[in-house]
Amino acid sequence: MNSAQRPAPGPQPPLVSASGVTKSYPVGGRSLVVLRELALDVDAGEMVAIMGASGVGKSTLLHVLGGLDRVDAGAITIAGTSLSSLSDQALVAFRNHHVGFVFQFHHLLPEFSALENAEMPMRIARLPLREARPRAEALLRRVGLGDRLAHRPGMLSGGEQQRVAVARALVMRPSVLLADEPTGDLDEATAESLHQLLREMHRDFGLTSIIATHNPRLADACDRVLRLQEGKLTSGRP
Repeated sequence: MNSAQRPAPGPQPPLVSASGVTKSYPVGGRSLVVLRELALDVDAGEMVAIMGASGVGKSTLLHVLGGLDRVDAGAITIAGTSLSSLSDQALVAFRNHHVGFVFQFHHLLPEFSALENAEMPMRIARLPLREARPRAEALLRRVGLGDRLAHRPGMLSGGEQQRVAVARALVMRPSVLLADEPTGDLDEATAESLHQLLREMHRDFGLTSIIATHNPRLADACDRVLRLQEGKLTSGRP
């Protein structure tokens, strides 16, 4: 069969898939169900916003999607790998290589420089410094911090600290970026600048991004908006 006769490729499976996901926590002697048989499919290259009231479970959702926490029931698959099939050690390695996280609070290590913080995932993966350092430096320059490489977090503004966190999230070249209220601790102008950076990095790095946010401007820039309510996701746009 020549190339002209080959059938067109069929639809690709979602890069991130959650089915029947339930997660609860013990609170005051009872079980508080945060996610209830939740379903989500995100295609490769999509940028999806998750909105919802404070305390509704957006952070919990990102934590289980990225393997930071285990589900009580259901299945989560990333790039064809079932997270529930991985041991704790294998899950840590998978997460480090395939998923980048950006949190509302940057969680940078205060005793290390911006460059050393950006290198940290590669140090955990035991990549040689001769490979890790140039990659981290290039990313920091890409996010506009080329003149802040040696600065410790306490010497950086809030927006600059979050840019280091973005570089750290992407330094292992993950396919999935999970961002939990990434601009929630920033003023409006700084938040808008970070929105633009996230959109650029999503495009330039070929990411699949899931962003929990209260910010309607950031949500409107995404391909889809979903709303988390009563443990399940519904469309956030009419």
